[in-house]
Order: sequence, then C-alpha cells, then structure tokens
Amino acid sequence: MELSEVRNALETTAKKLADFRGSLDLENKEARIRELEEIMMAPDFWDDQNKAQSVINEVNGLKAIVNEINELTSTQENLEMTLELLKEEPDEELQAELAKELKEFEERLENFELQLLLSEPYDKNNAILELHPGAGGTESQDWASMLLRMYTRWAEKHGFKVETLDYLPGDEAGIKSVTLLIKGHNAYGYLKAEKGVHRLVRISPFDANGRRHTSFVSCEVMPEFNNEIEIEIRPEDLKIDTYRSTGAGGQHVNTTDSAVRITHIPTGIVVSCQAERSQIKNREKAMNMLKAKLYQLEIEKQEAELAALRGEQKEIGWGSQIRSYVFHPYSMVKDHRTNVETGNVQAVMDGDIDQFINAYLRSQIASKNQ
Repeated sequence: MELSEVRNALETTAKKLADFRGSLDLENKEARIRELEEIMMAPDFWDDQNKAQSVINEVNGLKAIVNEINELTSTQENLEMTLELLKEEPDEELQAELAKELKEFEERLENFELQLLLSEPYDKNNAILELHPGAGGTESQDWASMLLRMYTRWAEKHGFKVETLDYLPGDEAGIKSVTLLIKGHNAYGYLKAEKGVHRLVRISPFDANGRRHTSFVSCEVMPEFNNEIEIEIRPEDLKIDTYRSTGAGGQHVNTTDSAVRITHIPTGIVVSCQAERSQIKNREKAMNMLKAKLYQLEIEKQEAELAALRGEQKEIGWGSQIRSYVFHPYSMVKDHRTNVETGNVQAVMDGDIDQFINAYLRSQIASKNQ
C-alpha cells in the first residue's frame, strides 16, 4: 500500500471516529456509568436479581462503547504518528507493518459501527436460542448437537454466559431439542441473524454404507424479557406440568423432580425449563420464555400482514434454509441470504460465525435505508 493510500485511509477513519464521537454523547454515557455504579454499591442491590443483572448488563454495555471509542482513538493517533515517521524516513518494513495494522484497524472500526447500529427494540437483551432437529432421527439429532457446540463456542468467544434451560438428549446420539439462555449485552441483536433452518450435507457416521446424508435443524431466537413488556396471559389459558429432568445432568441440567412444562392452550406453544433445582424458579423462567414466544408470534403476524400488503411471498418450512454446511463432496459453508461463504468449515463449527452474522445485519440495515 502506497503512503498516499494510507493517508487517504486514515483520513477516512478519522472522519468516522469524529462522527461516532459526535453521535455517541460520551459525556452522558460516562455520567450514566457513574450513576449505575452508585446503584450497584447499594446494600440491597442484589435483593432483586433480575433488576440487578439488568443494571450490570447496561453498565457493561456502556463501558464497552466508551472504552472501545477511546481505544480506537488512541490507535488512530498511533497510526498517524507512524505515517509521519515514514514521511520523514522511508522504511519498507515499517510501511508494510503500518498497512497491516491499518487493515486490522479498519475491520475493528467496522465491527464497532455494527455494534452501534444494533438499535432495534430489545437488541440489547439476552437471547433465548432453541434448536430443533428435523426428520432424520440420529443423523439430524447429531447435527443439532454440533450446532449447540458451535453457538456455545461463539458465545464464549464474545464473553457471553450460556445457561441451558432445557435439554432433551437423543436416543443414540445428539439431542432432540435444547433451549439456551445466552446472557450478554446485544446477545439478541447478534443472534437474531441465526433464526432459520440450517442444512448439513455429509457422509453420515451412522450409515454403515457410507452414504451422503442431508440433515436439517431449525434455530429459533427470541429476546429474553423481564419486565420490559406487558403481555396478558390468562391463568385459564395455561396447562402446567411438572416432571423429572431428562437431560444429561452435570454441565447441562439438574435431575431433580422440579422441571416445569407450560402449554399455552390458545396458541399451542409449549415451553419447558429444567435449569433450576427450584420448581418456582423453573416456572418463572418458563413464563419468561412463553412471553418471548408470544411476542415473537405477534411480530411474525405483523410481518406476514406487511408482506401480504406488499404482495410478497415468504417461504416457510424446511426448504427455506438460511445456511448450508457442506462437509462432502467439498468443504463449504454458505449463507443463502447474503451469499457469504467460506471453505474453512472447521473454524465455523468452532464458533467462527461473525462473518455470517455481520453480513446479514448489514444487509438488513441497508434494506431499511433504501
């Protein structure tokens, strides 16, 4: 990269940073951080754990923004100083290093911009993520367990906490269903990009003849609600059952007789929670899950009505997969909504899915601005 190109690129990043600072109102954010930290020092802070966690998530989110903009500004200044040095005394090795650091800086700036664009209602909330295998028995159940590992790895890389709310193991391998609560600032904002059907093509390890199989798993993602929304749920519309947990135990769920299953009779929605040893706590979490599902159902109804008004046809079902993971006869993961693809299947299965999430979120933002 020529020095003139580096200079132009740094002028562009400097303008972006100035725009960010102008729109972020950092002074108010820093004042809000101090206010929240005072609240956290109160002796009764942990009396309401849900409220306390909400405060912690907010302060962590604000600190992340303030710290990142300050670090980006510091990096910008260091790159500009290096550019000035090169103008005075050319050095090919230093220039190559500057070009490399500039590329990394531009990517970091893009990711920060994306984080700021997550401004939809409830983007900042924790996420409830469910995986449901399609037809195919053990093969699709094994695929669900692979996706469970992928999302767990992704969450860990982002510093999110993962709690297993419900876990139903497969008969031979894999899982019949799993529900995760992924806790962290903007967890729902990012993971809403993963909602849809995920398709796997591979030589099945469960097929003695070594034939190629295609498996499907549905991924549902909803924001977790505490007291942000009011959804009227009549007690007479609920069927509540308790049962003994059937999960794998250990790291997944407890095995006491405290699991709760709630059926919402008017819609047929069923939610289960077996994460806690307390039946009361499991019921509370299941009710929050039911609220999230009812909210999601209402949003989908509104989207369907808008689509009908526009004359759009939306596919629903196993044919409408959002992403394909091909292990054989070649290696590729492709997102069908954005056409982003990679040949590094192993990295994706280890949780490297930001390229797909970011591309989808950017496409949604672009379509709204058109």
